[in-house]
Amino acid sequence: MKALIQRVTEASVAVDGEVIAEIGQGLLVLLGVERDDSVAIANRLADRLLAYRVFSDDDGKMNLSVTDISGSVLVVSQFTLAADTGKGLRPGFSSAASPALANELYDNFLDRIRSRDIDLASGKFAADMKVSLINDGPVTFMLEARE
Repeated sequence: MKALIQRVTEASVAVDGEVIAEIGQGLLVLLGVERDDSVAIANRLADRLLAYRVFSDDDGKMNLSVTDISGSVLVVSQFTLAADTGKGLRPGFSSAASPALANELYDNFLDRIRSRDIDLASGKFAADMKVSLINDGPVTFMLEARE
């Protein structure tokens, strides 16, 4: 499972021209689910995301997590993160999870974050979404979790 995380001052997602979710300061998470992912992997990645230190402390060091700053999290399903781009000129998607598994693990990931009393917003699974953000820094990291 892969999570491309971006530290943002604000972010939103729209479907059919209507904003369905938005946050202020926090993390925008683009979540890619792969064929061999599981609930245990989703939980591990969610826990790691909430503890990952990407926000600056009083000394300007990245020592604070989204939880530490009482920030928000916006999670958007991102099928293309599971692409194999290692060769050729077109991405391959054989490593991507089936839509049913991806939806299940996406929902599990959201539930795990929700259980930690975090301000959470999310996109709409498998929808054509328009994501807007102001990346703060810019700060962007790829988090991955495997068995």
